[in-house]
Amino acid sequence: MKNQFMHRVAIIGNGPVGQTAALLLARWGVPSVVLDGRPHRDPIGSKAICQQRDVLDIWEAASGAGQRIAAEGLTWTTARTLYRDRELFSYDLVDRGRSHFPAFVNLSQTRTEQILDEHILSEDLIDVKWGHEVTGVTQEDNGVSLSCTTVDGNPATIEAEYVIACAGARGDAIRNAVGVTFDGESFDDRFLICDIKADLPGWSNERRFYFDPAWNPGRQILIHPCPDSTYRIDWQVPGDYDLELEESSGALDARIRAVIGDQPYEIVWKSVYRFHSRLVDRMRVGRILLAGDCAHLVSPFGARGLNSGVTDAENAAWKLAFVLNGWAPEALLDTYHDERHAAALENIHVTTDTMNFLVPRDDDRRRKRAETLDAAVVDPGMSSEVDSGRLAEPFWYTDSPLTTADSRRPFGGRPLRGTVPPAGPGVLVPDVPVSVGNSLHSRLRELARDGFLVLVAPGNEFAPVREAAVTAVTAPVRVLETSELDVCDALRDALDLRPGDVWVIRPDAHVAAVLDRPETAEVVAALRRAVHHSTVDHVAPLAN
Repeated sequence: MKNQFMHRVAIIGNGPVGQTAALLLARWGVPSVVLDGRPHRDPIGSKAICQQRDVLDIWEAASGAGQRIAAEGLTWTTARTLYRDRELFSYDLVDRGRSHFPAFVNLSQTRTEQILDEHILSEDLIDVKWGHEVTGVTQEDNGVSLSCTTVDGNPATIEAEYVIACAGARGDAIRNAVGVTFDGESFDDRFLICDIKADLPGWSNERRFYFDPAWNPGRQILIHPCPDSTYRIDWQVPGDYDLELEESSGALDARIRAVIGDQPYEIVWKSVYRFHSRLVDRMRVGRILLAGDCAHLVSPFGARGLNSGVTDAENAAWKLAFVLNGWAPEALLDTYHDERHAAALENIHVTTDTMNFLVPRDDDRRRKRAETLDAAVVDPGMSSEVDSGRLAEPFWYTDSPLTTADSRRPFGGRPLRGTVPPAGPGVLVPDVPVSVGNSLHSRLRELARDGFLVLVAPGNEFAPVREAAVTAVTAPVRVLETSELDVCDALRDALDLRPGDVWVIRPDAHVAAVLDRPETAEVVAALRRAVHHSTVDHVAPLAN
């Protein structure tokens, strides 16, 4: 390979996952080239519409795009589930802190990509190459060579030290080239999506899920509000459903009017698709990291596709940046697979349970579901047995090799629907307002995503902890006293802060450790564990 022409990172796929990875790498000063086989951005189709709070926060940290996406999107906070014409339950999504962003906003993937494109255009460290379809992958000791076919049919070769493969669900060429399996299943029933524009008063601030409504007997309907008086309606339909036939016969119009009544409407986009549940066996293959739909597919009930892909990108980006900047050993990249494969398995377990409830495979399961729904109408205690999709949530890295356990804060397992675990090792730290002198930072997660953040509660000697932390690793580290940060006890409440606590927070805002009146050696050990690092060469500056 010709190292003088080698890119630091090549990203295959210019969807939201690839865009996020490129922006985050640039934030850490790492240049990248983004390759996409299409000649240009797809201009139509809403695709993934639900952008979760913590993903908005990632986009805000990457480029400031999160606030724009949230402002353009439609905010909703209530998830409502009904059986025929009876409401079974509803819940509002819990915030353990005082988050800057709402729990969910709905905005089309197309518009989200356009906003991210605008931020990429202003970033000198990102080179986007449309019309470059990757057809071959060759790994060597010092890099990866990507064989491409350009939009005009000419061959091209791109060389990079590392690759993030975000080629999407149809990334078979990439998966085959790196030798990973993509095992799983496909569900028989199909789903019809129509984005319609209509005036539907009272429907604009909640997600509605209907079991067995009169307008789709024996199956389900999901309705999501979107900006500009647009609504996404998903119908579960039989495996032999024919959209063209239904449209030509007028039955599609009747299907829509059964839901919305006599209101005038316009179809903005429509599609029919089948759900899949698949996962690669490895998410790191040498110098290649697989992310998003290229690595895992889940049903969209719960909005776990795009949202989990973006968190793949964040995990990959900070670890690659730390390795490329010399702040961590290459072994840190192994933990990308450890953490994100576990997150993908959780998503598959959750969404497969949902699909098994939505699409029972045999008569016994169909009977069991009917009994559960009938019982939930009269017994609210049965609502926990009704599965209409558990909404996207950040994964907890409690079993990660980067996490230092704390017996005082044991992980209680998957939390109740609509909630998140208490703050503790492995968990995404709640966001709260903070005060840092004259700094522009006003939120805890803004501080956390600058590098490693060490919070020192009263009951510790600050100077020795600070000295130990800033010399423990070569990565950027900021050490602050909680008493100087806290605004109206928001930090104390969100973290259940205790005297003598020392919190070590990773660059992706997940908690690496909570230590109780630690010796300096314990602080050093926790930080070094969090980067798989055992040597110290120099102290790095904080990220910009």
